[in-house]
Amino acid sequence: MKYSLFIMSIILLSLSACAQEKKGKGIQWMSIEEAQTQMKLKPKKVYIDIYTDWCGWCKVMDKKTFTNAKVIEYMNEHYYAIHMDAETADSMFFNGKKYGRLPDSKTNELAAEFMQYKLSYPTSIFCDELFANPNPVPGYLDIPTIEMILTYIGSNKHKSLPFEKYKETFKSTWE
Repeated sequence: MKYSLFIMSIILLSLSACAQEKKGKGIQWMSIEEAQTQMKLKPKKVYIDIYTDWCGWCKVMDKKTFTNAKVIEYMNEHYYAIHMDAETADSMFFNGKKYGRLPDSKTNELAAEFMQYKLSYPTSIFCDELFANPNPVPGYLDIPTIEMILTYIGSNKHKSLPFEKYKETFKSTWE
């Protein structure tokens, strides 16, 4: 009996360690407040994933897009990544302002503001450093699409090349 408990404890500890190791290899999601603090130390581009718990395509994006090793690597290197529940009851603080739910709505005002009040889930928001020039892209983004947009903004090509021109010559390599 003692031997079985000992073996079971070892197995549980091993599984826990593996889960922690696997968790550390994903996208380094942070809150909007954490991103603002990090931005002061080291400016980076910002990616905001606005989702809801009930959104099916949000779950597909979590399982397929956000688990791709190349997406994870590029996102963690070039962006502060924020996973924002559009329907959170918690207040959020951004640029010195407190954001809560919109009146008569389940939607958080900051999420709605980032989506330019066009509520659609999921919505990806791509921003320059210091949260400048937020660009909302509604809908599910597969790996080639998110690669195209992440690299377009992450490499600063958006500052000198129209997106349509970039799109014409883009070749996906992350799948």
